[in-house]
Amino acid sequence: MRLKQYLIFFGLCFIFSTTIFAQSSEKIVAGLSLERLQRYHAFLQKEIDEHQIPGAVSFIMKEGKVVDQSALGYSNAVDKVPMKQDDLFYMQSMTKPIITVAFMMLYEEGHFLLTDPVSKYIPEFKNFRVAKDVNQGANGETDSLNSQITIAQILSHTSGMTHGLATTALDRDFRIKYYGMPFPKNIQELVLKATKIPLVGQPGKQWNYSASPDVLSALIEKFSGMSTAEFLQERLFKPLGMTNTGYNLTEFQATRVVKVHRNTPDGSLILTTNQPKTSGNVIWFGTHSLFSTAKDYMEFCQMLLNDGKWKGKQYLSRKTLELMISNHVGEMYEKRIPDRKGEGFGLGFAVLESVSGSQVLGDKGLYFWSGANNTHFFINPKEKLIAIMLTQKDPHTIYYHTKMRQLIHQAIVD
Repeated sequence: MRLKQYLIFFGLCFIFSTTIFAQSSEKIVAGLSLERLQRYHAFLQKEIDEHQIPGAVSFIMKEGKVVDQSALGYSNAVDKVPMKQDDLFYMQSMTKPIITVAFMMLYEEGHFLLTDPVSKYIPEFKNFRVAKDVNQGANGETDSLNSQITIAQILSHTSGMTHGLATTALDRDFRIKYYGMPFPKNIQELVLKATKIPLVGQPGKQWNYSASPDVLSALIEKFSGMSTAEFLQERLFKPLGMTNTGYNLTEFQATRVVKVHRNTPDGSLILTTNQPKTSGNVIWFGTHSLFSTAKDYMEFCQMLLNDGKWKGKQYLSRKTLELMISNHVGEMYEKRIPDRKGEGFGLGFAVLESVSGSQVLGDKGLYFWSGANNTHFFINPKEKLIAIMLTQKDPHTIYYHTKMRQLIHQAIVD
C-alpha cells in the first residue's frame, strides 16, 4: 500500500513538473506570446486562402525587439509569385504621415506658425469658395469664406477641402478637375487647381478626408527651397536608412513591387488594370505615390516611437510629436466616420481617444493610418509596440486595422 502511495505521489509530481516546464517553455519576446500571435498569422492565412488578399507582410516590434517578421501568400496571386519580406508596396495614403513629419520638421525651424493662413504663402487660397450644396457639383451655388484656411486645418483635414473619394457631385467633379487634364507639371500647379474647386464646408467646421497633404508638399518646396522628393531623401530617407522608399524606383526595385489585386464577381483574385507607375513620376504628391517596404516603414515608425530620435539623430522634438498625436478635431472625426467611435485626428494621424469607446483593443494615445491598397500600421506608445501589415488589395477596408489591433494586443502576456 505504501509503495502505491509513493508511486501516485511521484506521478503527480511528474505531471506537475512537466506542466510547469511546458508553461515556462512558451516563447515570449518583449512580453508578446509567439504562441498567441499565431492567431494573427492564422487570420492572415485564412484571408489568403479565401482569396480576400493575395498575401501579406507582417512586421511587429515591441520595446525595440523584433517580435514578428513574416511574409505570407503571394505578391502576384495570378502567377503564384511568393511574397517576400523585402517586397515593395505602393503605400498610397501611408505617404501622408511621412509628408506630415517632413512638414513639421520645417515647423520646428520656424518657417511658419500653425495658425498662419495658407494664403500667406499661396495667395490663391484667398480665392476659395464654399459649396452651398455638394450635390450641385463644382458649378453649383457658393458662399464666400467666413475665415481663411489655416495650416493647422490643412494638417488636420478640417480645411473644407475634399479628396474626391465620396459619392457627391462635388467629389465627382473634384476627381475630374483635380486629377484630370491638363496634367500639371509639378505639385505647385496641382495645388493651384484645387483652389478653383469649391470647398465642402467652411474651414474648421468639419473633418473631411482631403487632398490637403498635397498642399503640405507644395509648402515643403516653398520653405525648404528643395523639391519634396529631394527633401524627403536628404532629411528623412537617407539618414533613417530607408533605401527602398521613394516616388521612383530602380529597375531592380521595380521587379519587387507587389501587384495590386481586386476580386472578380465570383470571388477570385485578378490584377487591377492600372498598376502603379514605378518610374518617370514627376509630381511629388503629399497624399500618395511613395513606394516602401515593411523594413523601411518600420525605421520611420521607430523614430516616431522613440520621441523623434533614431540612429543618433533628432528628427522631431518630443514636444512636437506630442502635439501631432493629440486630438485636434474634437468629435468631428467620429461624427464623419461613424464606425470609428472613440477616435480623433491629430496632425497626420488618427488617434485613439477612448478604448471603451472604440471597443477595439489598444491604449489611449495609440495612433495609426492606412493606405488605399490596404497597407496598415499602428504605434502604441504605452506598450512601445509597432505593427505593420502590408498587402495590395483594392478596395480599402479598415477591417484589417481592427483585426491587427485585436489579434496583436491579445498576444501581450507580460
